[in-house]
Amino acid sequence: MRKRYASSALLAAAVAMSLGLSACGGGSEKSTGTGDTGNAAAQGPQPEFNAAVENVVNPSDKKGGTLKMAVTEAWDSIDPGDTYYAMSWNFLRIYSRTLVTYNLAPGAKGRELVPDLAESLGEATDGGKTWTYKLRAGLKFEDGTPITSKDVKYAVLRQLDKDTFVNGPTYFNDYLDLPKDFKSVYKTPDVNTDSAIETPDDQTIVFHLKKPFGGFDQFAVLPATVPVPKDKDTGIKYRQHPVASGPYMFEKVEEGKQYTLVRNPNWDPATDPVRKALPDRYEVQLGVEANDLDNRIIAGDLHVDIAGTGVQAAAVGTIMGDPELKARADNPTSPRTWYIPILDDNPPLDNVECRKAVIYAADRVGLQNAYGGELSGEIATGLMPPSIGGWQKLDLYPTGTGDVEKAKAALAACGKPDGFETTMTFRSDRPKEQAAAESMQQALAKVGIKLTLKGFPTSEYFGSYAGKPAYTKKNNIGLAAHGWQADWNDGFGFLSQIVDSRTIRESGNYNLSIKSPEIDALIDQASAETDVAKREAIWGEIDRKVMENAYVLPAVWAKALTLRGKGLTNVYVTGAFDMYDFPSLGVE
Repeated sequence: MRKRYASSALLAAAVAMSLGLSACGGGSEKSTGTGDTGNAAAQGPQPEFNAAVENVVNPSDKKGGTLKMAVTEAWDSIDPGDTYYAMSWNFLRIYSRTLVTYNLAPGAKGRELVPDLAESLGEATDGGKTWTYKLRAGLKFEDGTPITSKDVKYAVLRQLDKDTFVNGPTYFNDYLDLPKDFKSVYKTPDVNTDSAIETPDDQTIVFHLKKPFGGFDQFAVLPATVPVPKDKDTGIKYRQHPVASGPYMFEKVEEGKQYTLVRNPNWDPATDPVRKALPDRYEVQLGVEANDLDNRIIAGDLHVDIAGTGVQAAAVGTIMGDPELKARADNPTSPRTWYIPILDDNPPLDNVECRKAVIYAADRVGLQNAYGGELSGEIATGLMPPSIGGWQKLDLYPTGTGDVEKAKAALAACGKPDGFETTMTFRSDRPKEQAAAESMQQALAKVGIKLTLKGFPTSEYFGSYAGKPAYTKKNNIGLAAHGWQADWNDGFGFLSQIVDSRTIRESGNYNLSIKSPEIDALIDQASAETDVAKREAIWGEIDRKVMENAYVLPAVWAKALTLRGKGLTNVYVTGAFDMYDFPSLGVE
């Protein structure tokens, strides 16, 4: 899901100094192995540029110390049932556990699924419509209360309430065989939901789906399966103190300012073969100015930038020009695209030719520079990134500094030869998104399109502004800075939540611009297709339809220049999130 930005001149100089970039591995088979860094840890490579992309840097089992993290923003929520940022999903594995989790290992091995709360991966019956998990014995919440299957069921059901919890995916809403009279655990608490989820005993949970889904373990890894004790649930206020099921619990929660976490005395490592739980304490600062954050990691005052999507322009040149700093840096790829949805809620952007005019006029090089230059990734020609199966290189629009003549021709074709006015939103605590918005404003002005810019905080961006149709319609929002990373590395895991019109609700939307029955039908076709090659071809066709209809302006297929903090141990980039793997980290 997302992050930051700045000056083209600095970026150009920094890119000229860069060399020797490498990329993460691709997809992987599922595995029932446990969290194991394998041969990589034994190798113990000396720190060097990109050393953590495929190997463990500074391996250690030493416990103790305080791990200091920071981020420029406050993300949506620390409530596992109300969050949809990659950094949050990575971070919450410190204090919570899901039925299934990701293997703690570098690169592609980090995408392998392993049991967490459950004893094993799911057992499928009824042709993939029924999935059963058995919980491990001895699991406890932070207060010593046993964790049961009923706590997992309640957690899944509570997050279905998208009026209360506007953030997060809708996979369980879309697939569970819920009774028609069930509204939410708050509005209809007495409705029997066994048709969707059964808990025949305290260790067994059985999911019943409306239609088969062979990849249900990918649902079981979602934060929705983090257990929530019903008697401790305070609805939207639960984010003020989520009850821990993992090795750490919250000592202090100051929303928008800071979080501190300490060891959970009721976490039993015998029940958790995945996590090492090395630090004694985590200190997390929110809302740190972007350049200050980079400088503090360079100086050794901070260990990790939680967002994991790259340093600012000013730091790029410093890092790439200093051998010691470059040896602490990595430039991993990710299954992420930075892009700009073109909303058709307000005319004239309901006309495809006016949407095409925006794409033709855009300075694609300027957008790449806004997001970090060549170190930030390749100029994107489609929504789906190259690491996703079914990807095809599309060539429907220019990828240079803009084509004024084609843009003006498209404006004439949509009846707006002199241009029009619209508004673009961006996340105000992300300098890179602001730079991208300013690039769009300058480029579109060349063809008579006047773009007004409006910035909003990350924590409310999708819930109250860009992802709320009532707001975008009322305020003439035509463009919105956006970024998306695959929930898992296939077409469904990347595209379904951002191109399916049936996921659109009153607020908290991530599909901001695509409302196509043709695309919806192709999604259903791909989801039902059992032949991998045929399925992937359909996802590629969906990507083509998105671009043919000019629903989005792709900016960059993402990479990130990240920096390992001084004194960090067990540092590597996990393929699960393409950032440093938070549950493995320790400090010297």
